[in-house]
Amino acid sequence: MSIQPGQPAPQFTLVSSELKQVSLSDFKGRKVVIHFFPLAFTGVCTAQLCTMRDNFGYYDGLHAQILGISVDSPFTLAKFKQENNYQFELLSDFNKEVCTAYGAIYDSFYSMHGVAKRSAFVVDEEQNIVYAEVLENADDLPDFDAIAAAVK
Repeated sequence: MSIQPGQPAPQFTLVSSELKQVSLSDFKGRKVVIHFFPLAFTGVCTAQLCTMRDNFGYYDGLHAQILGISVDSPFTLAKFKQENNYQFELLSDFNKEVCTAYGAIYDSFYSMHGVAKRSAFVVDEEQNIVYAEVLENADDLPDFDAIAAAVK
């Protein structure tokens, strides 16, 4: 069962692609857009994050932080971030604790167990969930218009 709007956002601290500890609580007082994605360097994941990259100014203008989270290692995420020029943090949920807490984990993804489900959450300034979308089909993309509306 995934987290629903109105619930407090599960807190976390993960290692970024820069090998720094990043906590959700670091962003209290601003909105946070969390994108879980199955694996770096896959087509739909790249499209998901590139959409956020290309609209980065919009979210930055609304004082919203974007976080991309996958079960990839921070080293893989560093290369993924560099190759795609992402301006936002990519975080490694290598131990699968955060995607599990958010109810965003596939039982089986191409025979791999414990891969993050493609999903998007918007967390408000008080760290409550105001938008939640967990996709069962990894080929689908989140509703970027709905995400933008939730951030406004």
